[in-house]
Amino acid sequence: MSKARRLKIIACEILYREVCLCAANSRNVVDVQFMPKGLHDLESAGMVAKLQAQIDETAPELYDAVLLGYALCNNGVVGLTARQRPLVIPRAHDCITLFFGSRKRYDEYFSEHPGTYFKTTGWSERDFITVPNTVMEKLGLKKTYREYVEKYGEDNARYIMEQMGAWKQNYTTMAFIDMGIANGLEYDKGAEAEAHENGWEYRRLEGDLRLIRNLLDGEWNENEFLVLQPGESIVASNDDRIVAVKTP
Repeated sequence: MSKARRLKIIACEILYREVCLCAANSRNVVDVQFMPKGLHDLESAGMVAKLQAQIDETAPELYDAVLLGYALCNNGVVGLTARQRPLVIPRAHDCITLFFGSRKRYDEYFSEHPGTYFKTTGWSERDFITVPNTVMEKLGLKKTYREYVEKYGEDNARYIMEQMGAWKQNYTTMAFIDMGIANGLEYDKGAEAEAHENGWEYRRLEGDLRLIRNLLDGEWNENEFLVLQPGESIVASNDDRIVAVKTP
């Protein structure tokens, strides 16, 4: 039997329950650190800076590798650099791939069902802004309706709120990805209610922990994971690899 490796994963809190479950069952000793979902709402440079700081603070003598519970995330990981230990990240555009269990399955579903808005347990529990200086704040789009009224008047406030909700027009379906956890909390019913409220179709999909489990178990095949050696950085590959290595 091979010796257990000591790993540290720095992950988005959207993956909280899934990562904790896989860490508890991993063949390795895994320490977990979660970052607020709000990092996604920062500009890319801000997200990179916060993640790099956590990588840099990781004591190399304690771990064999540092894992990232992230995807490309709108270039929010581009520029991250491995320090004294390897850095491992899934090859995925966004976290929905991690919930589907493979890029192939996600791509096939998305090509057949464009206009789908996805939800999981994590998105249901943690879908709020938890960090300052987000893009929305800089644009002044995080005010309440009453604040808009006081500043711009009733008609303008109503128009602003309508435009802020215009993104919903890009979607026709709400899909809840059931990862087989926290079933008693009925987050799926909340997603179904939201779908009906928006006039969308509702679907419930079966998720797959395979990618998250393989990340924590150290099963890093080249097609699904990028492994950076000390000194190497992440770049967007702009092809089906999604992320690639930039050497020093």
